[in-house]
Amino acid sequence: MRFAWIIIWTITWIMLLIGCTHSPDIQRLDGSSIDPEALDAQVRRLMEEASVTGLGITVFNRTQPVYQRAYGYADAETQDSLQIEDVIYGASFSKAVFGYLVAQLADSGLIDLDTPLQSYLDIPIPELPLDKEYRRLDALASDDRYKQITARMCLSHTTGLPNWRWIEDDKQLKYLYNPGERYNYSGEGMMILQWVIEEITGQSLEDLADERVFIPLRMERSSYLWKPEFEDHVCFGHQDGHRKIPRRRESEEAGAAGSLETTLADYSRFLTHILTLESQGSPITQLMFSPNIRIRSQAQFGPLSHRDTTAHDEIELSYGLGWGLLQSTYGPGVFKEGHDDGFQHYSILFPAQELGIVIMTNSDNGESIFKELLEMAIGDTFTPWRWEHYIPYQMK
Repeated sequence: MRFAWIIIWTITWIMLLIGCTHSPDIQRLDGSSIDPEALDAQVRRLMEEASVTGLGITVFNRTQPVYQRAYGYADAETQDSLQIEDVIYGASFSKAVFGYLVAQLADSGLIDLDTPLQSYLDIPIPELPLDKEYRRLDALASDDRYKQITARMCLSHTTGLPNWRWIEDDKQLKYLYNPGERYNYSGEGMMILQWVIEEITGQSLEDLADERVFIPLRMERSSYLWKPEFEDHVCFGHQDGHRKIPRRRESEEAGAAGSLETTLADYSRFLTHILTLESQGSPITQLMFSPNIRIRSQAQFGPLSHRDTTAHDEIELSYGLGWGLLQSTYGPGVFKEGHDDGFQHYSILFPAQELGIVIMTNSDNGESIFKELLEMAIGDTFTPWRWEHYIPYQMK
């Protein structure tokens, strides 16, 4: 009998230990939850149905990652599995990191967000000595409006400049709106701020990012410049289903608007830090997440970006310093997307709930599963997916 009780006691403890190792459910915005393995199965289903090559996802509860996994391939040709430490092109996630960097500089008094950038320079902005023809600003020389541009305008996309001159019909750098007048996404404006910051501090963007972001947050595989050590952990982009495209090595120029190389693990550390700062009432995140401009456009890009609508008034769609802002039933949401050939990413945090998500894909089909994945993983029905042009694959 005693031996039987020992067996029962042992089995009971084994069962308890098994229960203790089971991952807790993921909490959603509305208080509901999803089992990690159920989410895992749904991610795999969505990727298969939409032909997404590779995907990394991190979900945050109580400011910390509670679910972090990578799926599919880093290289569809070799069928190398995607890992959370693989280096993936971050595209416009670059701007969110830059917004945090500039907010630090503003908080320490090194730059005033509302002082015209021209006042920090000894030469006119159009005469900045930029080596590459496609970066030069001399086209602005005949129009004094460049003297109005501030750091806040650059980070909130209200400089009036186009996203990139080479996607304009005439391929010219010019004002589409008066500075401060309207939200119009602009990588050109972000780059102007980068060059002025480098002049003010006497440091390159890469050195500033290392000093103030990457090293303190242990983002060991993150850089605005391509590094040789990334070669063994490279993630390729894919188009037309699973066709691999050549990997761009952004080694020539660090670009605040879009040269970031990072990993799912590293960028999740960054977002964990941002959530933690906001939960502590940091003045840095207060600067980043204060609305600078209401967004009325029908879409973020394309012809509809120049037409107005009231469709987003309910969520008070706005822009802060390098981050998009919205209001939800559960408090404010702060988001940033990344998009380039073969790479499509999205992140959104709900600081009042200490909850969020980041999705990184190496596929031109990635955005087609974002709407369903956001709703399923964290109950996010607030992301303006039509404005973002995140059209679900079932609707294409």
